[in-house]
Amino acid sequence: MNNKTFKKLKLPDGPGIYFFEKGKEILYIGKATSLRDRVKSYFGKDLIETRGPLILDMIFKADKIDWQVTDSVLEAIILEANLIKKHQPKYNTKEKSDKSFNYVCITKERLPKVVIVRGKELREQQNFMCSSLPRIRGGFHTRKNFAVPCAKIFGPFPNGSQLKEALKIIRPIFPFLDDKSENYYKFYKQVDLVPVLSNEEGIKQYKNNIKNLKLFFEGRKKKVLKNLEKTMRDYAKIHAFEKAGGVKRQIFALKHINDIALIKNNSEADNFRIESYDIAHMSGKNMVGVMVVLENGEIAKNEYRKFKIKTQNDANDIGALEEVLGRRLAHREWAYPFLIVVDGGIAQINTAQKVLAKLKLNISVVSVLKDERHKPKEILGDRELELKYKKEILLANSEAHRFAVAYHKNLRARNFLK
Repeated sequence: MNNKTFKKLKLPDGPGIYFFEKGKEILYIGKATSLRDRVKSYFGKDLIETRGPLILDMIFKADKIDWQVTDSVLEAIILEANLIKKHQPKYNTKEKSDKSFNYVCITKERLPKVVIVRGKELREQQNFMCSSLPRIRGGFHTRKNFAVPCAKIFGPFPNGSQLKEALKIIRPIFPFLDDKSENYYKFYKQVDLVPVLSNEEGIKQYKNNIKNLKLFFEGRKKKVLKNLEKTMRDYAKIHAFEKAGGVKRQIFALKHINDIALIKNNSEADNFRIESYDIAHMSGKNMVGVMVVLENGEIAKNEYRKFKIKTQNDANDIGALEEVLGRRLAHREWAYPFLIVVDGGIAQINTAQKVLAKLKLNISVVSVLKDERHKPKEILGDRELELKYKKEILLANSEAHRFAVAYHKNLRARNFLK
């Protein structure tokens, strides 16, 4: 498939789901704020740099693009998860480890909770486990000597930060309990994020919320609206106009979903990859380098890499960084980042840019300059990137330092015992 194929398509400039297909097989499913702009991005000249060889392979194999329009970005996120679960497209599952996916768990309790769990916390057995508590056993969520299984699991959701934002949008419409509700119940109640549960009527309303929430995550918004309209009419018949008004507000919110935050998140962070590098040693001995990765603003530990320095015999951090970047970027089968973060100053930025120039790679570089206490003092490099991704840059740098020190100490201990 090539750019000519794309130009023949008349994709709408609105939210929805797109499919790359080969014959009757769905190769890849994605979501979009703008279907037209999103699909167009797959045919740019810098595809190998921004998407990596796996997606490039998928595009060459695909012979058809299809799409499905949704009313909002929020519904596109939910539909994407349902369709990935249903079709299991191989390029979705290859692109990211199942352990990195996120799921919504509705717990099996008298008053169910809604919590986010990681794929690594799920097991291939009848009962899936919840992650919000410290100890997990046998597919259950263990708390204070009793187990809480998940009654319903929705997902996988590839982007954890978008899922959290989605739940923030849904929660005022259908207030629910989560794993923090016990500690923050009074506050949540004041801002209408949990229902009043002091009487049977409140409990009944809460269970209806959970029922409608399940339907919404199944992509059945029309059914949810039908349920709410019936409830509103029932309240009106018995002259419970205040309650009828509350349901009317739910209907309005559902028909006019305000997902501006999701639109921003989707446009900035979709396929978002940052790599951060650090060097650790003690007076040049047991010198190591590491690479840590953030994908979609989240730590991706399965993408971390360690490098035992081979070319340096003294405390030459610049030389070690050049070696690590050269070895890493030689792996063209690994997806390339759009941003590289290095620890240090201008010298480290120049070294990274020199390696990138040799390989003719157009990847931005920033560095985190530390003070005398090794605390972040300043971010050097592209000012626009610093302002836009400051949180992610500092997180990646901090994680790289932790990972490098841990690897160095481990190597030093092993060598000491020899």
